[in-house]
Amino acid sequence: MIKIYNTEVKTNVTTEVQEIQKGCWINMVSPSEKEIKTVCEKTNISDDFIRYALDYEEKARVDLEDDGTILFIIDVPVLEKMQDSEIYTTMPVGLIVVRDDFFITVSLKKNKIISGLERDVNKKITTYKKSRFIFQFFYENASVFLKLLKQINKETEVAESVLKKTLQNRELLKLLNLEKSLVYFTTSLKSNEVIMEKTLKGKIIKLYGEDEELLEDAIIENKQAIEMSKIYSDILNGTMDAYASIISNNLNGVMKTLTSITIILAIPTLIASLWGMNVRVPLQDNPFGFLIISVFMVILTLITIVWLKRRDLLS
Repeated sequence: MIKIYNTEVKTNVTTEVQEIQKGCWINMVSPSEKEIKTVCEKTNISDDFIRYALDYEEKARVDLEDDGTILFIIDVPVLEKMQDSEIYTTMPVGLIVVRDDFFITVSLKKNKIISGLERDVNKKITTYKKSRFIFQFFYENASVFLKLLKQINKETEVAESVLKKTLQNRELLKLLNLEKSLVYFTTSLKSNEVIMEKTLKGKIIKLYGEDEELLEDAIIENKQAIEMSKIYSDILNGTMDAYASIISNNLNGVMKTLTSITIILAIPTLIASLWGMNVRVPLQDNPFGFLIISVFMVILTLITIVWLKRRDLLS
């Protein structure tokens, strides 16, 4: 899917257009081979620039070509469904500055950053101001990371409150997925930070006064997201370790109780087995023999229970 936006220089109004023209923003989401070929021909760039951004394993980086074309690969957060669960992860988005003529964004699927910029395109975006556009993307991306980190923290608290009442595998698996999400986020945020720090030096793309302030704000937001991600990750790791200890302790308690019950049940079983043998046994001719043996069995069982209780072997 391709959408094209252009800002009219005289009115400074940004609207969606149908044809690629100089100064426009071309947004490509999961483009087809035909769309890739069309954009490459009209903007005179190699299709590798677009395909790099469509590689899910591509890492955050920046490439500069001799003709002035610049490729930024930035990691953005996404929510993915995996069987019956959901996990926060990241995917690459390509920002391509085609000389001073075009600006192209390429992504595998829709994401909150591009969707947010499209939604307020007339308020936020000036397509011919490419440096500002990139820094706006950086800032929006860091802000979305922060929002999702807060969401992860809330989901962690909900899962913990459920686990306090009853230990369920579903909630434990949810905490494990959230822990994975924080690892993905931390790794991507650090990679994005390197790209933004390089850009701030002014060697990649030209910086203007207001744009530089926006980039610095984006870097601050990104650093805050990194710190939050580390804190939440440490807390979640501690929580998972605590619940692992609780589960192990509960299992030990159950095994201890079952072992004690087995010992208690073994006493009447043993006595019944001895007096059930097909040989002469004590009290077999006594009319009260069954009652005496039963009382003896109960007394011995009670003594065993008391002994186990005193040694804290029976819950």
